[in-house]
Amino acid sequence: MFRVIAAVAFLCCTFSIKSMAVEAPVTGSMCTRADLQEKVDKYLDALKQGDTSRMPLAAEAKYIENRKEIAFGAGVWISPLKIDFHRSLLDVQNCETFTEIISATGSHQYVIGTRLKIVDDKIQEIEALVTDRDDWLFNADNYLKYSSQETWDILPVEKRSDRQTLIKAANAYFDVFKDPAGANEVPWNIPCARLEGGIYTNPDNKPDASCTGGPPLEGSVEITNRRFVVDLDMGTVVGLANFGDENGWPDSHIFRLENGKVRYVHTLTVCPDGCELPSPNEGR
Repeated sequence: MFRVIAAVAFLCCTFSIKSMAVEAPVTGSMCTRADLQEKVDKYLDALKQGDTSRMPLAAEAKYIENRKEIAFGAGVWISPLKIDFHRSLLDVQNCETFTEIISATGSHQYVIGTRLKIVDDKIQEIEALVTDRDDWLFNADNYLKYSSQETWDILPVEKRSDRQTLIKAANAYFDVFKDPAGANEVPWNIPCARLEGGIYTNPDNKPDASCTGGPPLEGSVEITNRRFVVDLDMGTVVGLANFGDENGWPDSHIFRLENGKVRYVHTLTVCPDGCELPSPNEGR
């Protein structure tokens, strides 16, 4: 075992699309952006108040935090949360949302990524990735600083990508963790910036900044259990996955594409037992 250095984590040289990961089947009915935003707003209000009863929960609703199903009111809900910044993706086709939540000035710092699943106008499932100081490259102050200064507005129609293009870009990025030797499949924009746990690749806002560089540990990790939430209007897709096998680290990567090219990447990774990975030769 060894501690992977930060440069390894950025994982952004060349990419190849070899994964067979596909999006989950579409739900039977579509939602509107207004419907979804209303549910997000009620979820955020519940977090601020530390009161899950403020949400329109389905009778069978469940709460999953860092891949473990726990009771509503437990985990991050044990006290009101100070929210300094948030940003949401709204997937009208699958009736799901994903919200990036930054709490940097409260009594306990968090950066949280939460998926809501909406069924029959109720929140049926909440899946939260809750990161704090023990997790990968965590720095809530930096996450707040850099995320809040980026522009993630609704794109003009001519700058948007279709659903499969967004998912394809996310899969290509994930594939490099296992096999970095393929062609350069990720459509990188210039400029481009990555925010990983709190480390930012373009702090000086340079117009020629790239998201490539810092080759990964070759053949080290397979990204499994990939699921996607897509916001076509915003040009964004979040991939929720495991960093490794089914017991691997819970992980999320949000990609913002403009004119079909990746402009921003935000990542969160939970390290339940410490941020160490096995050597690529260990166990072979």
